[in-house]
Amino acid sequence: MPYSRNALLALAILFPLAACGGGGGTTVAADGTPAPKGDIVLSNMGAYHVGGRAVTIVGKPVRDVQFNPGGPVARIDPNGTFLVEHMYAQWFEPRWKRGLVPLVLMHGGGMTGAQYETTPDGRDGWLNFFLRRGWTVHNADAVERGRAGWSQYPDIFRGEPVFLAQPEAFERFRIGDGPGSFAKREVLAGSQFPVDAYDQLVRQIVPRWTSTDDAITEAYVALVDRNCPCVLIAHSQAGQFAFRAAEARPDKVRAIVAIEPTGFGDPTRAAEIKGVPVLAVYGDYIEQDARWPAIKGNGLRYFEVLRAAGAQVDVLDLPRGGIAGNSHLPMMDRNSDQVAERIQEWLTRRGLWR
Repeated sequence: MPYSRNALLALAILFPLAACGGGGGTTVAADGTPAPKGDIVLSNMGAYHVGGRAVTIVGKPVRDVQFNPGGPVARIDPNGTFLVEHMYAQWFEPRWKRGLVPLVLMHGGGMTGAQYETTPDGRDGWLNFFLRRGWTVHNADAVERGRAGWSQYPDIFRGEPVFLAQPEAFERFRIGDGPGSFAKREVLAGSQFPVDAYDQLVRQIVPRWTSTDDAITEAYVALVDRNCPCVLIAHSQAGQFAFRAAEARPDKVRAIVAIEPTGFGDPTRAAEIKGVPVLAVYGDYIEQDARWPAIKGNGLRYFEVLRAAGAQVDVLDLPRGGIAGNSHLPMMDRNSDQVAERIQEWLTRRGLWR
């Protein structure tokens, strides 16, 4: 029997799931839990800035600035008190929650939270993957990245920002076969990175400083204080911030997933985080790279220190586990869902998902 327009509106109000999404498959499974490939249904979402400090600057010359062509000149005084070194995050809460604590996504060096949102070739990123499995997710832009904004330099951010040229990620992140491979477009055999969309990766790389680590750590600790207990999923440079945040708040960090970490915690404080289980994830081609064997070796030695202190540390070597071709950016590779599923399985075994 055909329904009137008013009747259809009433059904949409009574059964809002039917009105969500674009007909992308079953929204809920038979047991009432969200289907992994169904629509994403949120109960709430939002954004916030957290952390940072107030800094007073004096002694700078006042200058006149014309912000718009033909507009009036404004006098700008660079002196005064400024709020600086905070971070930005978005959060998403699914209607059907199965994760027992939130996940905090921590991006790598020169990156922002965009690296978890949509892959360069347009597929769902890990943000959506974990939302579909019922996790509340916080996705951060750390200090001096993205919507966290910059601060004055060299007054507050010491030194100059570092910018990456177009070939850098291709040659350093194990997409191409080392120096010179970008010019020749030499991709590592079997690579899972979507090379045709490489420039989409380049466009999301932002300037970074080498002098802001302490400020970033403090901001992540403030984020943990605001939102946790939680699980920290940290990529590359963010590895050190995850372990440092756990050292500062071991009672609030339930687990750390370190994706090819390049920095770590303080080995002398290993006993302080022995109750925080760790999963370290490494991709492919490491042994044939000039830099990555040393980076991975540093990580494995740190994990041995954690184990000796009583921590549960698991290392997921993807090629040894049957998942080949991953770059330094597994959340962007074509098999990103397969890698995320391994992380999901580990979190489930840790009793963090029901």
